[in-house]
Amino acid sequence: MTLADLIAPNAVIPALRANSKKQALQLLAQKAADVTGLAEGDILEGLLDRERLGSTGVGNGIAIPHAKLTGIDRLYGIFARLDQPVDFDSIDDQPVDLICLLIAPEGAGADHLKALARVSRLLRDKSICEKLRGATEADALYALLLDSERSRAA
Repeated sequence: MTLADLIAPNAVIPALRANSKKQALQLLAQKAADVTGLAEGDILEGLLDRERLGSTGVGNGIAIPHAKLTGIDRLYGIFARLDQPVDFDSIDDQPVDLICLLIAPEGAGADHLKALARVSRLLRDKSICEKLRGATEADALYALLLDSERSRAA
């Protein structure tokens, strides 16, 4: 499974405007509802339930919120570059400006973990994150995500 399998071109938000972690999750849930066909409220509830277990802010300005939900048959990803960083209760106490949301089917055990690992590895690369932070158009962000993954695989 590649990022192209997870994130569609219409699932990239180049300048998400949010004032808080909760607002960012609400806006991402809206976009995820459009992409997946699931109810926005169900997505947001799943994300907030997961955040209650511990922040998905993994450090260095990156968050990977995720939830397992019924009603879908494959994994979906949404990538957002925030207009302004927001506090995400990250492990390093740094605000977040890059978010990759993952929505998985309820029974997606290993696939869900593989997708989380793939996104985490990619966003751990500081040079890739710098390029993503510098891009302002959705198509440029999408191309960077896919090209970065391809070049890491080579």
